[in-house]
Formats: sequence, C-alpha cells, structure tokens
Amino acid sequence: MNELPAVNGFIGESAAFRAMLAILARIARYDTTVLITGETGSGKEMAARAIHYQGQRQDRPFIPVNCGALPDHLVENELFGHARGAYTDARESQIGLIAQAEGGTLFLDEVDALTAKAQVSLLRFLQDGQYRRLGSSRTEKADVRIVAACNSDLLDSVGQGQFRADLYYRLAAMDLHVPPLRRREHDPVLLARHFIAEAAHQYQRTVQELHPDTVHWLLTYAWPGNVRELQNRIQREFLLCDGPDILVRDLAPDSDRRCQPDRRLGCPTTLNFNEAKQQVLNAFERSQLQRLLAETGGNVSSAARLAGKERRALGKLLKKHGIEPDHFRRS
Repeated sequence: MNELPAVNGFIGESAAFRAMLAILARIARYDTTVLITGETGSGKEMAARAIHYQGQRQDRPFIPVNCGALPDHLVENELFGHARGAYTDARESQIGLIAQAEGGTLFLDEVDALTAKAQVSLLRFLQDGQYRRLGSSRTEKADVRIVAACNSDLLDSVGQGQFRADLYYRLAAMDLHVPPLRRREHDPVLLARHFIAEAAHQYQRTVQELHPDTVHWLLTYAWPGNVRELQNRIQREFLLCDGPDILVRDLAPDSDRRCQPDRRLGCPTTLNFNEAKQQVLNAFERSQLQRLLAETGGNVSSAARLAGKERRALGKLLKKHGIEPDHFRRS
C-alpha cells in the first residue's frame, strides 16, 4: 500500500480539496485575521495550523483554544489573564492566551460560543492590539494573529443578534471554507488507506487492504462526522479485522451489528437465498439513499427527483432505514 504524501498534514487529491489548499496557501502569505468555516471533524484546526506554519509567524507559538469549552465567567480571564487580587484566590498575576501567543497565532475554535462581553473585548483587541488583564488598569499591547473557526453560519448568528456584526467583519477579513468529506470525491479511500498504515505502525500489525465492498461504502456514505469519523471507524475496523482485507458494507448501529454474523471472521452464513437477496437489497437501498442525500444536501424533494421517485415513497425508504436528512444538511 503506497502512502500518499501529506501537505501540511492534509491528505487528498479531489478538486474541492486542492482548491481549498490553493486558497489556504494564498491566505497564509498575508498577515491578517482569518475565519475558517466547515462541518465538525472536517479539519478546521489543521487548516489553521497550516496557515500558521506556511506564514510569516511560523517560528512563533501557535496557541489553540476551544471557546465552547470555556465557562462564561472564565473566557476573558483565559484570553487576557488577570492581575494579582483581581478576584478571590487570584494570589498571583497570570498572563492570558493572547500573551502566550505573542508574535504567533491564536486559534479561536467555536468562536461563535463567545459571550457578548467577550465579543466586545475581542473586538477591541482586534482594533488596536491592546487589552487589559482582569483587575488591572494598565493597558498592554500584543502582536498576535487571530484565526477563528466555527461550524455554523456566523452571518445567521449576526442576523439573530447572537454575534456582533462588527466582530464578524473583523474576523472575516480573509475566509476559508474546509469542504466536507462527502464533497471530496475519492479522498475517503485515500484517507482510509493512510489511517490503516498509521494504525498498522502504531499497533505493530500487518497493513491490510480494503475490500471492494468497503471501497464502495467509503464513497457512498455521507460522513456527517467527516475525517474524524472516518479515522475512528477505519481504526476500529482495522483492529477488529481477522481476515485478509477489511470488509465494511454499511454503517449499521452497534445493536444491529451484534445481531448479524461477523463478516470479519469469514463465518459461513445461515441465510437462505431469499434472505441473502433481501440483505443485499437493503444494503443497496441504504447506500443509494445516503448518496442521494449527500448530493442534494439533505433535500428530500431534490433527492426524490434524482431517484425518479415520489417524495412520499422516498420518505418511507428513509424512515425504513433510519436515515435522517438533517445529518446531510450543508452548513
């Protein structure tokens, strides 16, 4: 199995992927704020790191922070730090993440989770590069590039009054969209083989190939969790596989999989002809439904037109297979 060279950690050959890399390389040249959008698990932090390490600040720190994981009352403290005695138990002064990123890049993931107060403070910093630690009257200055990311439409949040318009336009001086995996043509197969090679090296196992049915599944499944979901699933299947190749025909819930013969063990099936035929038809229906929804972004009416079926009939099939169109909606 040939290992595909990575470009700043990214792996792929699809047109959408290469277009994203080209825009990323141009953005990295210019020392300005960047807003990265994309679905969960699509690689937004990896894109932020690539921007940093291809840019002028590559020799300085890259500091990531998940804004959604910070309690409301600690956001400003984490970003700007505090002075001694700023609040109870603040026995010593402490620098914030902005000071830690001096000369480098501060990556704000889930920036839409910032509180209204924190948004004001961040906006002020972006305007002049100045800030104050909590409990301090002294203004400090920092030279930091801000790269932000979110998996929602910030303009919608602006329209709903949940995110400041002036902050949005400051952050979106340059913008980059990381395409979802379902829009990256044959990249799921390339990535799967890369993750197999990684797992084989990590766990000192022999590299295994992908069964043709697995390749079909990789290319038709919609990957709502994107690259992160693919990595976790392929590693799991690789570690559980005892056969010569990795066989995955469909993404069935664990409860359903436990009720089926384990295909990895190569056990003889006890199904009769009609039962085996129905199993194949079910797998075909499910993969085609996922493909249709992926192509139409979860629009059931459009998917029905592509399939040449009535919307109600397609809806029944979706219900039969437990497929939720919302999982295919494009952000």
